[in-house]
Amino acid sequence: MTTELLIWLIPLPPLLAFFLIVLFTNRSKALSHTIAVGAAALSWLGSMFVFFRAIGVEHLGEHPFASSVNWLPTGETWLRIGVLIDPVGAAVLFFVSITIFMIFLYSVGYQNFGQPEGDHDHAGLPPHGATVEEHGHKHTVPSVEPMYSRFFAFLGLFAFGMYVLVLSDNLLTLFVGWEIMGLCSYLLIGFWYAKPSARDAAVKAFMTTRIGDVFMLLGIAFLYSVTGTLSFREILTEEILHTLASVPTGVFGLSAAGLIAVLLFIGTIGKSAQWPLHVWLPDAMEGPTPVSAMIHAATMVSAGVYAVIRMFPLLTAGYEGHGLTGAMAFVAFIGAFTALFAATIAVAQNDIKRVLAYSTISQLGFMIAALGIGAYVAAVFHLITHAFFKALLFLGSGSVIHGMEHGVLHTGNHKVDPQDMFNMGGLRKKMPITFWTFLIGGFALSGFPIVTAGFWSKDEILADAFGHGHMAVFLTLAIAAFFTAFYTMRQITLTFLGEPRTEEAKHAHETPWTMTAPLVVLSFFAVTYGWVGIPEHFPLFGGLVPNWFHEFVGSTLAEHPEALEFNIVPLATSLFVALGGLFFGWLTYRNVRTAAEDRLQIGVLKNKWYFDEIYEFLFIKPVTWFAEVFVSKWMDKGFIDGILHLFGPATGGVGSAIRNYFDVPVINRFFGDGSADATWWVGKNLRPIQTGRIQQYLILSLAVLFVVGGLVYFLLLA
Repeated sequence: MTTELLIWLIPLPPLLAFFLIVLFTNRSKALSHTIAVGAAALSWLGSMFVFFRAIGVEHLGEHPFASSVNWLPTGETWLRIGVLIDPVGAAVLFFVSITIFMIFLYSVGYQNFGQPEGDHDHAGLPPHGATVEEHGHKHTVPSVEPMYSRFFAFLGLFAFGMYVLVLSDNLLTLFVGWEIMGLCSYLLIGFWYAKPSARDAAVKAFMTTRIGDVFMLLGIAFLYSVTGTLSFREILTEEILHTLASVPTGVFGLSAAGLIAVLLFIGTIGKSAQWPLHVWLPDAMEGPTPVSAMIHAATMVSAGVYAVIRMFPLLTAGYEGHGLTGAMAFVAFIGAFTALFAATIAVAQNDIKRVLAYSTISQLGFMIAALGIGAYVAAVFHLITHAFFKALLFLGSGSVIHGMEHGVLHTGNHKVDPQDMFNMGGLRKKMPITFWTFLIGGFALSGFPIVTAGFWSKDEILADAFGHGHMAVFLTLAIAAFFTAFYTMRQITLTFLGEPRTEEAKHAHETPWTMTAPLVVLSFFAVTYGWVGIPEHFPLFGGLVPNWFHEFVGSTLAEHPEALEFNIVPLATSLFVALGGLFFGWLTYRNVRTAAEDRLQIGVLKNKWYFDEIYEFLFIKPVTWFAEVFVSKWMDKGFIDGILHLFGPATGGVGSAIRNYFDVPVINRFFGDGSADATWWVGKNLRPIQTGRIQQYLILSLAVLFVVGGLVYFLLLA
């Protein structure tokens, strides 16, 4: 089998799993999760095969694995779609396939552990079979088995969307995968749809990301109108990029390349939850924890950053190494501001998953800021390391929540929130595997020096910002990194260290191997993946392991980015913010017992800078008023119904006139009654000759014969 054919096949197993589960196995829990996990395993195996073939190709950036077919005719040409694996595609495929497989495997344990038979009360969902009344309507909560199978079916479709996006060689099919994931995020965030908060979160996520998607679609249309193609390899040629960079648009001084890049990037702002479209991602925690891991690590938000990475040459068109272009400055500002903004909110959150949600928003900001300043390799590096340790942290948080739920079932006190970190404490003894793996993930997120992958990728971003003189970005990201280490240690301390604060925490226990095994695998990558990107000039460690990542991923670009010379300032900054944040986080929370003792429970931070309230006031309420009052009351009931009510009497009058002056006298009397009267008259006058006497009939026949014979004689012989 050729590599190109295998690339085409990689997305198919999850898609087939989706259809098989929905159509055939939805009543069997075991069959459903077996098919789903098996499909994820097949895609992982295919991805690993492609990845190792890719790294064995010399100059893969110049000669990538590519295959395309004609799809839609466009006059004399065709719109072609296909697959593409170049260095950055291979690197992204590596982490996507591993994290998806681990999340699928983890989901089996997550959906089965700690739930009594027939109970589906997880996260507030009423027991199956119960009748729930909402908004005046009653409905029955579905049984466990279809819900269970539906979960794995949606996960399969989610994975298919991400594979399509990663493997596409053009913006059109990338956008198809992009929208499939948008649909799946809606379905999975609102998975427990009997909870109003879950339904609201699903709608919020769907509508918020649609805002960005509209602008992205405009960018795709603009790009196609200018270039006549959506293929990455055709768009990103030096000739087309130079042309686009030299065409002014008159919009904020942007060139055509800059405007297209900004429009596409607004799609990323929505998908990757960057400010100001960040509000949907924390609410996405209403979905099951594996969904959170899929969204935050393996698929959804990573897709936004990946889209910017793919279009990086377009973003930097016209950039000469100094003085950022308008598009780059915009991207750098959004990324840096979001990194700091989200980090300040994370320090005041008490829900273990919401801390990680705002952490994801912040870390994505690091990647976006890196792309804005031209640090291409650093952004890709942090995208991959972040996927590993953030998937680890989210799955670890799910393990913690399940452990706490076991304690809740033991005590019977269902009023205790199993996700509130102030209800935990001391879990390191109860859940040792979860603790050590979570600690590794937390240290990687914090950028703990040398031994974690997060240190190498985050340090490279800071070094690139400092080395190229982008001091505002450097300082903003450094402060955000300090907050990251601080809230991470706060989370670890409140959750695992000290003594249990509640009876539920005392009775928590470790989760099964299907949940802990993925944690161990992801922990391995959260440590070791950083080794492939150690800078060559780094003290002591530089040169011990070749900087394979920089050489491999950098070869994707037409002009290979140069490695930075070592500078002590960004290194010292990384060490200070990571170690300082971890130390102060532990120092501040080591003896905190209740939320009342937490000095960072500041209203503005705890309430997320009131952005939800601001959006409610500025957008939701006006739109609701517009819909209910203007559209429904004035437009629909007043104007449209008024027109309909006007047409009603008018058409009634016309109908009466037609009936009185045409239907009754013409149709009824002339055609209807007239034809009947004529028929009756003819019948009446013919009746006397129908006597039944044979003699009369013979005389009549002879008379007719003479008349007819006379006519024939006259016509033929006269």
